[in-house]
Amino acid sequence: MNGRMKDANFYAGGGLDRAGLLRKDAAWLAAARAQAATRFVVLWHDQNLIVSPRAEPHAALLPWARVAALAREEPILLGVAEEMTYFAIDLSGHDAPLPAVAADEPMEFLDLRRVGPLLSRMEGALLAYARGIAYWHAHHRFCGVCGSATRSEEAGHVRRCTNAACNSPHFPRTDPAVIMLVHDGERCLLGRKAGWTPGMHSTLAGFVEPGESLEEAVAREVFEETGIMVGEVTYHSSQPWPFPASLMLGFHARARSRDIHIDPGELEAARWFDRRWILAHEDDDSFRLSRRDSIARRLIEDWLGR
Repeated sequence: MNGRMKDANFYAGGGLDRAGLLRKDAAWLAAARAQAATRFVVLWHDQNLIVSPRAEPHAALLPWARVAALAREEPILLGVAEEMTYFAIDLSGHDAPLPAVAADEPMEFLDLRRVGPLLSRMEGALLAYARGIAYWHAHHRFCGVCGSATRSEEAGHVRRCTNAACNSPHFPRTDPAVIMLVHDGERCLLGRKAGWTPGMHSTLAGFVEPGESLEEAVAREVFEETGIMVGEVTYHSSQPWPFPASLMLGFHARARSRDIHIDPGELEAARWFDRRWILAHEDDDSFRLSRRDSIARRLIEDWLGR
């Protein structure tokens, strides 16, 4: 990547100060929760609470008074932006919390992927952050060392084993994944998986394995999925992707071979697409690009515009 700053991808660059030094300050946290300006991102079973979900959706950011009675675990501190503090609260322990928090407003719990591109960048990043860390809490209720229950500490940024003999701390994790646009100059390699939206094609992607560099992961994944060998691998940008818990590391990669041999367990199809053909084509059920909030779309569009 060159030295210039790039615009942040969707779900990143929200401008939030994560206030890491305040996570252990119990007095500050208690005072911050009670402040009238403090707002809570509400989640339920990996879904975010959205206002006006069918017309101009935006994040439901509620005061403590609206959610306090439903809290079963200490809220998670997300951070501070423009003198406003944000927390996340997960209501998955309740069967049907919507009536209690909606107060007759047009609200709905939705998968963030349904509305993400329609939100402001700040709201999208905030809700993605909340979704990702809430997912981690829900899937780390027990210690991976001894199997005992864990408890939330440091405003939701540590889970500690409750077994005094173990006392292991566990920290939020995210899985690194490489995602790459392979090209040969004027053509790019796009694939599609079975079950995707009709016609949708996207870049290749896969998880980084232990003991593997990012460049090695790019080359391995491309070869495994399509039989294409790549040479130069150039970093582009990254994107938090909490669906459920990945950090997408984006690259452009130049192809060294052209013959495609797909792995049918990974892809339904893959082919080379000419730059001019993509630019002239309008989305339809025979071909469409990936979702607008994805780094895959950004990788493709930046290559098209080069």
